[in-house]
Amino acid sequence: MSQTNPIPDSCDKRSDKPIFEAVITPHRSLGPTGFVVLMTLIGAVSFVAGVSFLLMGAWPVLGFFGLDVALIYFAFRASYKSGNAHETVYLSHDVLRVERVDSRGRRICDELNPYWAQLETETDEEFGILRLSVISRGKRIRLGDWLSPNEREEFRTAFAGALHTARSAPAA
Repeated sequence: MSQTNPIPDSCDKRSDKPIFEAVITPHRSLGPTGFVVLMTLIGAVSFVAGVSFLLMGAWPVLGFFGLDVALIYFAFRASYKSGNAHETVYLSHDVLRVERVDSRGRRICDELNPYWAQLETETDEEFGILRLSVISRGKRIRLGDWLSPNEREEFRTAFAGALHTARSAPAA
C-alpha cells in the first residue's frame, strides 16, 4: 500500500470561501466493466489460438499467447494506476493554490497571490490551446495538461473570469 507524503500546512489551509475550485484528472476511456470484457475476449481468443497451435504440435506458442495476455493486463493496470493522479486548482481572494498528486500519492503544492497571477496560453490555429500556464512574479505553473484543447479553452474561460473576480474587492 502506498503512503502519501503529508501536505505542508500551507496547503491544508482554506483561507476563504473558494471563488473557483477544479479537480483535473487524466481521462480513462475504458471503465472497469469494459476492462473485464476486453480481457475476457483477449484471453479467450489467445486461448483458442494457443490450443490450435498446441494441437498442430507447436506447443511453445501457447506460452507466448499467455504472455501476450499477461503483458496487456499489466499495461492496463499501469494505465489505471497512473489515472489516480490529479491536479486541484483552488482560487480565493487570498490565494491561488495548485496542488498536484502523482500516481504514487506524492503531493506538490504551489501557492500564488491571485492579484499578481496572469494566464498565459500557447495556441495553435488548427488544434486550439496547447498549453495553459499561470505566471506570478517569475514563477510559472502549468495547468490542465490532461485536458484536451477544447477542455483547456473552457477551463481558461472559467478560470480567467474567476481570476478577475479574485482581484476585485472581497465580498463582505
